[in-house]
Amino acid sequence: MAAVDTARAHAQAVLRVRGLARAAAVLPAAVAVVLLAGRFTGRIGAPGAADAAGWDAARWAVGAVAALTLLVAGLTARALRRAEPPRTPAVPLDRTAAPELYRLIDELADRLDVPAPSAVALTPDCDSWLEDVPPAVRPGPLRPHPEAPAPVLVIGSPFLWWMRAGELRALLAPVVAGTGASADPEIAAARRFLRSLDACLDSGRGAAPGLGGGTLAAPPRPPRRGPAGLADRITRRITRRLLAACRGHSAELERSVASWASEQARAVDYGLRIAAQEQVGLAYAGWDRLLTRVALPAWRLGRHPAHLNAGVVAALTELSRRDRLADGYGSRLGDRPACDLLEEPGTVDRAVSRLAADLFFGRPAAGAWHELEWADYPAEVVDAGWRAGAATLQSALDRLAPQSRPGAPTLTRLLVRLAEGDGERLAAALAAQLARTTAPAPLLEPDRTGRDLLVDHVTAMVCCAAVDTAGGAPGLDWLDGPVLQLGGVRRTDLAGPVAQAVEQGQDGPLRAWLDAADVRLEKPVRL
Repeated sequence: MAAVDTARAHAQAVLRVRGLARAAAVLPAAVAVVLLAGRFTGRIGAPGAADAAGWDAARWAVGAVAALTLLVAGLTARALRRAEPPRTPAVPLDRTAAPELYRLIDELADRLDVPAPSAVALTPDCDSWLEDVPPAVRPGPLRPHPEAPAPVLVIGSPFLWWMRAGELRALLAPVVAGTGASADPEIAAARRFLRSLDACLDSGRGAAPGLGGGTLAAPPRPPRRGPAGLADRITRRITRRLLAACRGHSAELERSVASWASEQARAVDYGLRIAAQEQVGLAYAGWDRLLTRVALPAWRLGRHPAHLNAGVVAALTELSRRDRLADGYGSRLGDRPACDLLEEPGTVDRAVSRLAADLFFGRPAAGAWHELEWADYPAEVVDAGWRAGAATLQSALDRLAPQSRPGAPTLTRLLVRLAEGDGERLAAALAAQLARTTAPAPLLEPDRTGRDLLVDHVTAMVCCAAVDTAGGAPGLDWLDGPVLQLGGVRRTDLAGPVAQAVEQGQDGPLRAWLDAADVRLEKPVRL
């Protein structure tokens, strides 16, 4: 129980900081009251006394300081009271939508002898945590530590689809055990105070979106001027000082709580939890690859795949088929998946997939999302994406043409320009055009050079020509995203010849590849 005592000690230290702040706010007022009481009772600076003038000056000075201090304290208290801690983006899951999942969690909480979470929510991320719920009644003199409802259990949606029911239970045990700390009045009060301080600062500067326990804050307010702006600056300075005084205790508090929860959960499915932890890394890798390779091309076209979580299962199953090191993972698929604990997994997957699109990409260029089934992905995303890339490349070629005369969208024209050494100019023109027309997705992809973009667009134009003239077909690979199929076989040997043509101006290997695939260079590509 050492972790329990340590957590409470650090919570009490945070609350002492809060108490000292309150004491500092009322101390000048208390001194002013004493001086005024002494004046009226005649005990301090009575009228007519030799020192009456000095005590009167002291009363005015202390009264002014007290009024100013109370004003600043009132503004700070109002800012903390109004600050709303940012909420984690998640899809709420009602008990009627997942009675078996709730029953599993309730049984787990009962075995751990902790309060059960008040609700369950799903988030498009490979992590799970507890989200504290603010109490309905604010603290007061008669209730300094109001009872807060049990926290919400937030579960990463890929876990439900990839993990087996037993693995999910083992993985959630230390998370659910954390509700015991949330029920402690002092720990809950300390956490509320810290969240209010964080929210007060975030309301002024904004917070970057994030997952894995991260949060989304409201957009930052524009800075105010005049007395209101001065009050904001004073409030933020006081808040920063309070946070600095609590920072060490806050970190140790959460570390002790995590240790506390881990100790409680040690007796529950400990052996299975070790195996489940291996699945966490695999699920994270598959989820990240699915988002960057498969979902992002669809989001750029205004389409959001409706079943991302089912897609990550397909991706990881494909990985287990290809990778000998992952052979053991395939044997797990005979056990009951955790998503069977949901009444309608498809409906929940749709909601989480839409949230992932909004969270990781934002608003589409078309203004509204169009839901996409995986069966329609090759036609609506792969082929459409290639055509859009080829059209963008053709526009860049037209801008580099003499007197800006547009030419036919043929591979012959493109290869001639690359062979003439115009790759750098073409890459620069292409990058400038995309910077004006394409919204970045910084959460999913790193910055790319103009040469990288040119390689992608040349590949897109080659794939379009292969589909138009050589019987090629767009396809979807769960691990790599859009792929070209020729004769029913996925072609993986195109990247090298394209890179040579773009980076070195050597179009010979690419021409040889096109000739072997029976792609006609002189026929215009359908844009």
